[in-house]
Amino acid sequence: LNKPEWYLTQVLMWIGNHAKFLDDKIQPILDKAGSSVNAGLEFSRALVMLILEKLAADIPCLLYDDALFCHLVDEVLLFERELYSVHGYLSTFPSCMHILSEESCFQRWLTVEKKFALQKMDSMLSSEAAWVSQYKDITDVDEMKVPDCAETFMTLLLVITDRYKNLPTASRKLQFLGLQKELVDDFRIRLTQVMKEETRASLGFRYCAILNAVNYIATVLADWADNV
Repeated sequence: LNKPEWYLTQVLMWIGNHAKFLDDKIQPILDKAGSSVNAGLEFSRALVMLILEKLAADIPCLLYDDALFCHLVDEVLLFERELYSVHGYLSTFPSCMHILSEESCFQRWLTVEKKFALQKMDSMLSSEAAWVSQYKDITDVDEMKVPDCAETFMTLLLVITDRYKNLPTASRKLQFLGLQKELVDDFRIRLTQVMKEETRASLGFRYCAILNAVNYIATVLADWADNV
């Protein structure tokens, strides 16, 4: 259960190793027979069906072990990325995202995603460098004077988007968007709490850093508004 990468990598190797044989030897036979079947894609589809069976059997066994479940999701997402980008798998074919979209699995995924995001926010705001810009010494890069915590937070949101963007249904994607909106609101509350501690020094370093953080986040969210 703790090594899903073993069978996921094995399937990717089989697909890669058989590609030339299927294209050179099998595809011409299908073409000659007037078939529209793509040998390589059908081979990939059959192997992915085995993966789906394996996942359906394994997921109930590790659903409530955060470390194992997160590791499985991470490995499945890497597998899917390579399957589509390297091997030309079709989005209309069955995929692992359908398994991750099933109710019990999906709700668990949302829960652990939120848990680890909040932990990340705790660590980024308690860091000594939280209110310092990474680029403070490079003036032409650092026009917005973005504190490290704001940049890390927006990267966190971007990574979450990247993880859920290939879900097969809009309703599931919207549930993840709901999580991101919760995180933005949580971050706003945290900034407000820190700001209240700084009101006596409203021209102080940290107070200005909070304003820069808010400005940066608002600007980036506005840039993302065109991303359906």
